[in-house]
Amino acid sequence: MGETFSIKQVSERTGLTEDAIRYYEKIGLLPSPKRKENGHRVYHIEDAEIMELITCLKKTGMSLEDMKAYVHLPFKENIQSVPELNAMLQNYRQKITGQISDLQRILRFIDDKLSRNQSLLNPDKAASKESEA
Repeated sequence: MGETFSIKQVSERTGLTEDAIRYYEKIGLLPSPKRKENGHRVYHIEDAEIMELITCLKKTGMSLEDMKAYVHLPFKENIQSVPELNAMLQNYRQKITGQISDLQRILRFIDDKLSRNQSLLNPDKAASKESEA
């Protein structure tokens, strides 16, 4: 059956909080895990992989409701053999590329502002500005 994890271990591995994992199970985003005799949840590597996918999709801005349509697709299959999965990944790749471009523009703007502020703080320029006033 392979390596198993407690909710705490899978939380640490995926970066999802234990509360988020329980919530995702409750709303059907994650399948209900198997349980030990004492009632504690038992997760497998496949569960952790789905949680990591959810984390990635969440960072793209995808809603939990939209994720539900994708997390139950056969992820072990070749991506090309599952057109819905292929289309989803292509769309989110394009979205992420746009986000990266936007962030690069913001970074250039900030860098420009920082470099101008640094030159305004240059003692020689500051002194000449004060003498002009």
